[in-house]
Amino acid sequence: MTGASTGMGASTARELARRGFHVLAGVRRDRDADAIRSTGVEPIILDITESEQVEALAARVAGDPRALHALVNNAGIQVNAPVEALPMTQWRWVFEVNLFGHVAVTRALLPALLRGKGRVINISSVGGKVAMATYGAYAGAKFALEAVSDSLRREVAPLGVQVVVVEPGGVRTEMATRGIATANTLAARMTPEQHERYGSLVRATNTLMASGTASGLTADAAARVIAKAVTTRRPRTRYTIGRDAALITRLTRMLSDRTLDRVLAANLRRHHPKEATPTHNG
Repeated sequence: MTGASTGMGASTARELARRGFHVLAGVRRDRDADAIRSTGVEPIILDITESEQVEALAARVAGDPRALHALVNNAGIQVNAPVEALPMTQWRWVFEVNLFGHVAVTRALLPALLRGKGRVINISSVGGKVAMATYGAYAGAKFALEAVSDSLRREVAPLGVQVVVVEPGGVRTEMATRGIATANTLAARMTPEQHERYGSLVRATNTLMASGTASGLTADAAARVIAKAVTTRRPRTRYTIGRDAALITRLTRMLSDRTLDRVLAANLRRHHPKEATPTHNG
């Protein structure tokens, strides 16, 4: 389980341990390891962007006589900014964490998964189905993760390995709070011209994100869905978490791009600052 320091990752690690699994819980700091260490949960220092740590994880798994039942790729960051205003270093970092890190861990553990006929659970997002304004980098990486998951599923299904995508909507975790703080930091670095173009949009998006998080499911409720994907004998290829995720993924199949644009714009318009008259049409 990657990204197990807090939120859905920590809750899922504990939920799986309660169900009798021995969970290798990837965390980035010693204090997070101390916090999550418990019966059935073994913390592992793991930054999925560091090849040495990924290799150490693979060695730890290879040296264990028990079969590897599942890999849950959960680590991630949320970075929101208009396409024009997000520096290229940030674009690359979002993809490094939210896509390439997952690919690296999956590749490292595939031999063990193949031996044990295990499964890969990729934690995507509703942002892997629809890319709202300011979500270009985050949604781009999640869209790509969904595509990689489809390709991998078709490659390894004949070999006995299952691949499942989980798409959470609003979940009450620290990740969303950190995402809002990051969005505000990036907004403060925009040029005056960019502020004029996107300032109201960024504030509206942050308000919408905060509202969706506050009304979302708990991390424990999300963990039960992920645990179902891990344990169900014949899992679906995709699971959503929360009514908002189920609704939005359904709308993406039913509506044209232009109609969906109008629906998303109308929903966002309610969150624009009252004193501002938004000029952004998305």
